[in-house]
Amino acid sequence: MQDLATDTFREQLWNRRFDPNIAEVNELCDSLKESKPGSEVLYVDPAHSTDECRIISLFSNTRTHAETGFVTAGDQEASTRMLGMQWQLGLRPEYIIPWNVYPWIEPGEPLTKLTPAHVADGLKPLLRLLAIATRASALVAHGNEAHRLADQLMKAAPQSVHRRGFKTFKVRSLGGRSFAGTPERQQEYLDAIHAAYAEAMARTGLQRR
Repeated sequence: MQDLATDTFREQLWNRRFDPNIAEVNELCDSLKESKPGSEVLYVDPAHSTDECRIISLFSNTRTHAETGFVTAGDQEASTRMLGMQWQLGLRPEYIIPWNVYPWIEPGEPLTKLTPAHVADGLKPLLRLLAIATRASALVAHGNEAHRLADQLMKAAPQSVHRRGFKTFKVRSLGGRSFAGTPERQQEYLDAIHAAYAEAMARTGLQRR
């Protein structure tokens, strides 16, 4: 029964992917998919909101397909850490939009780290996202590839983005080898991520729990 409930919930999310609060972002995803025939592009969960978004969470995910069809922070542990951090800070999902450095998933491509060319290809989609999420003024970049794209973004961003007082924060990825180490070391990593999101919230006028 639990699996059935999970499947039903996923279906409900899928059917809501073009709800008014997130439709423009997911229409962008469809446009990106059409630009590379044969590719897939993960959607953004309808729990998020284009109008309310203040923070972009940028993930250095390898090109794997999430079971839900939506962008995630990574594997199950990464997603759990992300949700736990949001709960502890009181950071509601409508204030964040998750995004992948390289939004495309291409059949037959090896599941390796993103190359510099992949990172460069991710710049225009990210700029298009920021043109839609006009209230976003902070970006938290998870992992090395996201760090590189964040640097490229700040060099290429139009004045309309800079006028927001836009700032980027560089932190670890939330899963995989980035969180290897003792429990104490992992807590240090997590504390640094919490601190980055807390500062991003403060800059964007969001109250912590």
